[in-house]
Amino acid sequence: MKKLIFSLLFIAALVSCKSPEARYPVSQHSGSYINESVARNKKLLAEEEFLIKKIIANDSSKNYIASNGGFWYFYNKKVADSVSKTKPEFGDIVNFDYYIQTLNDQTIYGKGEKPTKEFAIDQENLFSGLRDGLKLMKAGETVTFLFPSYKAFGYYGDKDRIGTNIPIKTTVTLHSIREQDSIN
Repeated sequence: MKKLIFSLLFIAALVSCKSPEARYPVSQHSGSYINESVARNKKLLAEEEFLIKKIIANDSSKNYIASNGGFWYFYNKKVADSVSKTKPEFGDIVNFDYYIQTLNDQTIYGKGEKPTKEFAIDQENLFSGLRDGLKLMKAGETVTFLFPSYKAFGYYGDKDRIGTNIPIKTTVTLHSIREQDSIN
């Protein structure tokens, strides 16, 4: 009997010393979801850019400028270079206000609805198009930006009045720029 118990313990010890085997997933997914998402986003961007370019083509009264950041803008009020050449840089504090419309000029947030805001350039949370647009402005200027949805509030919207993938028109007035050196 002792031999049997000893034999069973010896066999159990040998079997339990086996190295663990990798477990494989029950189901495997290809990259098809990502590929579909990329195709969907490219189509959405093409539609939004077509709409913006159509608006620009139909509005010959304004001089629209295409930015390197993927949006368009025009000056409502421009400050001459002889008056000021200063544009905000990383860390500068800007004081501005803005209002938001759809590309069809329907008001989303009207004038005065958004409070005048102070913002440290590239150090605080602000939607990417406005963050990039502020860097193009000088104090005293008013600029209207046309943002495709990916430069505005994107897929999530603002969780209030701006829905999913909505391109917007934003008019911004930059009141002042305090350079980072003058803050310390």
